Amino acid sequence: MHLRTLLNAVYRHKGFVYGNETLNDQQNCVRIDVRPRKRSRPICSQCGSAGPTYDYLPVREFTMIPIWGLTVLFVYAMRRVSCPHCKRVVVEQVPWSVGGKSRLTTAFAHHLSSWARLLSWKEVGRRCGACWDSVAQAVEWVVTYGLKHRCLDHISAIGVDEIQYKKGHKYLTLVYQIDAGSRRLLWIGKERTQATFHGFFDMLGQARTEAIRFVCSDMWRAYLNVIAQRAPQALNILDRFHIAQKLSEAVDQTRRDEVSRLREQGQPAYLKKSRWLWLRRSENLSRSGRSRMRDLLRINLTTVKAYLLKESFDRLWHYTSPVWAGKFLDRWCRDVMRHRSLPNLKKVARTLRSHRELILNYFRAKQSGHGTFSSGVVEGCNNKAKLCIRKSYGFRSDKYREMALFHGLGNLPEPEETHRFA
Repeated sequence: MHLRTLLNAVYRHKGFVYGNETLNDQQNCVRIDVRPRKRSRPICSQCGSAGPTYDYLPVREFTMIPIWGLTVLFVYAMRRVSCPHCKRVVVEQVPWSVGGKSRLTTAFAHHLSSWARLLSWKEVGRRCGACWDSVAQAVEWVVTYGLKHRCLDHISAIGVDEIQYKKGHKYLTLVYQIDAGSRRLLWIGKERTQATFHGFFDMLGQARTEAIRFVCSDMWRAYLNVIAQRAPQALNILDRFHIAQKLSEAVDQTRRDEVSRLREQGQPAYLKKSRWLWLRRSENLSRSGRSRMRDLLRINLTTVKAYLLKESFDRLWHYTSPVWAGKFLDRWCRDVMRHRSLPNLKKVARTLRSHRELILNYFRAKQSGHGTFSSGVVEGCNNKAKLCIRKSYGFRSDKYREMALFHGLGNLPEPEETHRFA
């Protein structure tokens, strides 16, 4: 069976036929001649209309998926079209090319881009016999098509957060759709300012913005201001993850302050090597950790008070009614403010009071019948985003960083192919 027979079965193109195959032992490649059918008219690459052949360009090679360790090349002499619609001479459009002056076939671009979701771009190029630029070009082609053809309608819940992509406080603002059954990256902005976040709503448009009902975010003031201004109809939900993080940081800082105070007073090192005992949840402690915690709880330490208040705050998330949740939150903040020895925890209590209504939106969303919305989904996507950036290391430009993120997290539609080779 000839190789062109297989190609005709799985990768046939209207108006073109495969010719002779030539094996080059020195270059370790197979060259396949491609020629146009008789009386076929070339297609203009600008407007897509057919026109008469003006002349022929030198032979050009297009890279196909390797087979048995051999590079496969399509060899074709491009025609120039005297386009009656454009009123000028342009190069023809061929159906197997990614576009423009690219030497990649669409099948090879699909092959590279699919593997680029699983491996680093460098490893994909090494295993598939392609260079970094070819892998980046394949990803760019798929992402460009996906962004052009994706649908942004029926978005009712979004989550916004930032990730640090470079040292020196270099951040990206990422917006995700977090509707049940549809979780994807929607938009990427540089830095985490109000002007940056306004760009997302400008891209989305007024009609789609008014359809948003839930927004999950942290307590970053720039995000809260833009959400209140651009999407006032949406419930802005402050998730428990960020609140628990602030409580843990307050307990850890209380422990550090007390360790310094005990050292200055010459007291025994009760808290030595106990940092992670205070930060873990009580049900996640090991047997030895629980034994050590019982011994520490018997001692009248400031850290113990902070830890017990932190653990008691977890009861808030078991409420379903916003009214009762608000009563518990107010009572907990009053209890904290009575302790003079807990300045770090009092700072968190003041923050919670200032964001009281946004915290209670978590319970209002529960009662709405649309399920529980949480920034846990956003944090999980952020971890994947960092992995996507890492897979594309070597490409340090903003363009390829965004391409890598949309490729891995955008859930974008892909160009249709008659046959998928991988």
